[in-house]
Order: sequence, then structure tokens, then C-alpha cells
Amino acid sequence: MNTQLTETGLRHLERAVDLAEEALRAGDEPFGSVLVDDGGRVLREARNHVRTTGDGTRHPELELARWAARHLQAHDRARTVVFTSGEHCPMCAAAHGWAGLGRIVYAHSSAQLTHWLTELGAGPSPVRALSIQEVAPGIEVQGPVPAFTERLRSMHRALHSRPGGTP
Repeated sequence: MNTQLTETGLRHLERAVDLAEEALRAGDEPFGSVLVDDGGRVLREARNHVRTTGDGTRHPELELARWAARHLQAHDRARTVVFTSGEHCPMCAAAHGWAGLGRIVYAHSSAQLTHWLTELGAGPSPVRALSIQEVAPGIEVQGPVPAFTERLRSMHRALHSRPGGTP
């Protein structure tokens, strides 16, 4: 689904992209996410911590799903929106579905990321890139959002041009 985002939605998505940039500056892969309630209030933010911890599961989307499962009632989780810099990987899409979270808005798709990484000569991901809806077909998704494409592509280029940039 690619409908127009509201100004508030764009601000939340921009914050997710800012978090991705924070992750990159900290030496991690550039991914960030924001969990928002149905009134537009930010509930929680997270950024990638894969490289800095050595734990390949420390994705921001998974962190938000775990937090929501512990802190929100099921009916409140269903009305949330996750704004995220990149489309959820299969692990995160499954966690999102199991936690019963609502809509996902992503800035770049898994297909775009796969293309960029191939162009950069980065090694293959240990997990196949699947769309969110292939993993969790009941989740409403919106993305990619072209306004953020070049900024995110540049972040991935910066990561993979560093010594040791390829995982």
C-alpha cells in the first residue's frame, strides 16, 4: 500500500531514519524504528544494536515488539503503528505479527536494500529477504517512501565502504 503519509506520519518516519543514522554513527547497521499509539504519541524508540553487541537479533523492530508485548494490552498493541527505516526482516515481521502490533510504515523495502547491497558487493544476508506480507499476511504495510531513499542508500553505502563494513 502506498498512500500519502500525513505530516505527523512523515515526522515519525523521519525520526526512525534519524535513529538509523544514530546507529550508523555508533558503528552499527543503519536501522531505526519508532512505536506510536493510535493518538500519534511516541511510545518507544529503538535503533540497531547488532554489531555493537554481537547479537544478530538486536534489530529495533524486534526490540519494539518485545517491549509492546510486555507493556501494552492486546487491544492497544493492535492500534499501534511502527515507523521504521527499513522493511522488517522475516524475524521482525514474525515478531510483529506474534505481538499483535498494528500497521507498519517503512522508508525502504527489503528489495531495495538487497539491490543496494548487491551493488556494493556486500555479502549475502544469512536470512532470505521476504516482504512483511509473505511472513505476516494480515499486517497492513505502507512503503517504501521515496523521500528517504537517497539518505538511506547513502547510509548503507557509508557502512559498507568502511574497513570491515561487510558483515
